[in-house]
Amino acid sequence: MKLESLRELFIEELQDLYSAETQIIDALPDMIERTSSPDLKAGFTSHLEQTRQHVARLDRIFDQLGDDVDRDDKTCKGMQGILKDGKELLKSDAEPEVLDAGMIAAAQRVEHYEIAGYGTVRTYAQLLGRNEWTQLLEQTLQEEKDTDVKLSQLSNRINVGARAA
Repeated sequence: MKLESLRELFIEELQDLYSAETQIIDALPDMIERTSSPDLKAGFTSHLEQTRQHVARLDRIFDQLGDDVDRDDKTCKGMQGILKDGKELLKSDAEPEVLDAGMIAAAQRVEHYEIAGYGTVRTYAQLLGRNEWTQLLEQTLQEEKDTDVKLSQLSNRINVGARAA
């Protein structure tokens, strides 16, 4: 696909994020099921609901872009790779605390990918003069950053348990 404008690049990046978010929605239930930490389980469950809200915000933007834009026109290969690594971790024979520590690491990789993506599209929306989109994307970006901070806080406790295992 030839990209001839910032708007086209914006759409391409939105499609990538849409794919990433839907892949995360599919992956989180397995992580919720496998975690042994009640706090981590609650965090993943909360993030699943939050991710559904992220998709709804992206849907709002896609609806305004028009019928000629297909939100499902791209598969995010970056997120596929990150989640594939996480799925391999879930298949491993690991002590519960060690598995939880590994899942936090995998979840933070996901968050960092999303932070980069949402920061980019937020800036593009701003440059395109789309203030409503900028605000929606900024809200999601902030939630992704907040989730990363929460995961770091959880890791401070869970990693100590993993070290003892």
